Amino acid sequence: MEADQDTNKDHAKRSKLGWFWSLLLLIFGAVVITMSVLTILKYFDYLKKGRGPHHHQEIVENYANALGISMQFFDVQKSGKLVNNKIVWRGDSALHDGSGENLDLSKGLYDAGDLMKFGFPMAFTATVLSWAILEYGDHMNAVKQLEHAQESLKWITDYLINAHPSQNMLYIQVGDPDLDHSCWERPETMSEKRPLTQINTTFPGTEVAAETAAAMASASLVFRRINSSYANLLLMHARQLFTFADTYRGSYSMSVPQVQKYYNSTGYEDELLWAATWLYHATRDRSYLEYVTDINGQAFANWGIPTWFSWDNKHAGLQVLLSRINIFGSEDVSETENLGLQMYRRTAESIMCGLLPDSPTATSSRTDSGLIWIVKWNSLQHPVASAFLAVLYSDYMITSGTETLYCSGKSYQPHDLRKFAISQVDYLLGKNPMEMSYLVGYGNNYPLYVHHRGSSIPANANTGCTDGFKWLESESPNPNVAIGALVGGPFLNESYIDSRNNSMQGEPTTYNSALLVGLLSGLVTSSQMVKSYT
Repeated sequence: MEADQDTNKDHAKRSKLGWFWSLLLLIFGAVVITMSVLTILKYFDYLKKGRGPHHHQEIVENYANALGISMQFFDVQKSGKLVNNKIVWRGDSALHDGSGENLDLSKGLYDAGDLMKFGFPMAFTATVLSWAILEYGDHMNAVKQLEHAQESLKWITDYLINAHPSQNMLYIQVGDPDLDHSCWERPETMSEKRPLTQINTTFPGTEVAAETAAAMASASLVFRRINSSYANLLLMHARQLFTFADTYRGSYSMSVPQVQKYYNSTGYEDELLWAATWLYHATRDRSYLEYVTDINGQAFANWGIPTWFSWDNKHAGLQVLLSRINIFGSEDVSETENLGLQMYRRTAESIMCGLLPDSPTATSSRTDSGLIWIVKWNSLQHPVASAFLAVLYSDYMITSGTETLYCSGKSYQPHDLRKFAISQVDYLLGKNPMEMSYLVGYGNNYPLYVHHRGSSIPANANTGCTDGFKWLESESPNPNVAIGALVGGPFLNESYIDSRNNSMQGEPTTYNSALLVGLLSGLVTSSQMVKSYT
């Protein structure tokens, strides 16, 4: 009987413990289920915001339209024997460029509204276009613009390859700018001499050699899976040009004083870092990463000093591009190299904080309507370049799961950077006090008197050097639409004078178009970015 009582007590005790553990497990299970549901809901919310892996939102039609229009300006600017030409008023031109030196420099792009081929801004155009393709090629493909972008890039790199006939020589210019600017004629009918300008070991040009190296290294990544032999050729030229630029240091503005009137350089240190960075991405050779961090970071990088991205100053683009490595991480980075990368990232963050309009460190260099405005000549270059960098950095944050950007105690999210970028592109597409689009061919109200020789002269006119000036002075709108041209832009007071003689505001450039293509490609849809270009 006593044994039975003890057995019953033990059974009761075990029953109570069993119920206790069962209840505990039920509670724990409920918590797990609740957390799982919340996580799933949060994930779906994450996807709805376009932040999920490989998730694409719907195409933003106005940006897709603007991107397709912008791409056409590269066709407008093509030199050489045209292939599948879609610009009805353009034809073959400059077929003998380079022939005096037994070179074929017929390809490439005319720089702006003139008929010059300036190697420094042309190479920058190629680098930016490569960057845009590498980051947003899937976006371009979604709106059927990727092949067009790749073909436009190759038209430039074909020229750059031929302009580099030996290891320590680079042809940086075709045409005499003083003579060219004394003429107003169609490229198809020009007959003036087109002399070549070169840099070499005696007359170095570090910035243009390094920018050309950056163009070829970045382009090699674009073509790696499309045409491996062509990509390898580009990479060989890139390596040689970087060694040439770094070994024979000297500014091309000193070696070729004539360029000071047109594309004067303010220094070459940024181009050396820019080229080495692209070579690191293209080769994964640690010596290039060491070059931009341990060896030259402190001296060349302007750490902690926000700057504006342009054809002349690559520092801001460099800070963002190297932040990419730090944000996504890399197994082959040493401790000292990582410290350097952190400095690039901190500077990039300072740049981003300066762009956000309500940041404690926001730049005051804006119009009343919020457009970034730095200089009166070609004023749209800086807002477009800044917006492109902002979209890139925003997407780097999203892809890496970095939720917050801190600006002097105030926090921001990636969508704040994207909102800033949208404000800049919407301004140039028509949301501005002039209620006009600064992108020729977009909308119903855009500049009609663009400062552009080929656009201003009828396609059937056979003009010489000087008799074409009657078309410059004509009061009639341009007979040919320079489709995709992004004109210089508004003054600080947000006015625009649509006059063919107003080259300050009305002349388009290829590098502005490359920056705009990058910006629009980033905004046309959204998805996570690739973590490696290779």
